[in-house]
Amino acid sequence: MTTAVAQTTPRQVLADLLPASRVRDIALVAGGAALTGLAAQLAVPVPGSPVPVTGQTFAALLVGTALGAGRGLAALALYALVGLAGMPWFAGGGSGATASFGYILGMLLAATVVGALARRGADRSVVRMAGAMLLGEAIIYAVGVPYLAWAADMTTAQAVAAGLTPFLIGDALKAALAMGVLPAAWKLVSRES
Repeated sequence: MTTAVAQTTPRQVLADLLPASRVRDIALVAGGAALTGLAAQLAVPVPGSPVPVTGQTFAALLVGTALGAGRGLAALALYALVGLAGMPWFAGGGSGATASFGYILGMLLAATVVGALARRGADRSVVRMAGAMLLGEAIIYAVGVPYLAWAADMTTAQAVAAGLTPFLIGDALKAALAMGVLPAAWKLVSRES
């Protein structure tokens, strides 16, 4: 294993364990955007809502946590900009500024916040990871639901009913998955060093 693995510190995120270079950072940002785009294709329509259940939020939070705040923000910004430009990789093959675009804007901010928390060691324990994921989800909804209300000409209550309530159980399951995956990855890295 490399010396980077042997010298892990709470100031590192998983991506920092790879040899540092500009090429690494570009590949991680592009890969994070692509992962989010692929996860968005796992879309299940929700009756009465213009917002489907997707793997997109899980990917965005995972990207932010694994890459850190700067690269996570860059990856989600690339995802958003390429989707706005017409690449059909938003939920269910969509592109452009749809009624659910506010969730993507929320993912930009959430990836940055969970990335900053991961840099402080939040991705190394299940309890701290739970807090980071819940905060990330809250940020996504704090931006996405008001945007949905505005874009779809809904009342706040309608936007909450269509863009928040149906997703809470699924998001709790996604957060639980992340809570297990990231601390386990750090334990694996620690064993190999």
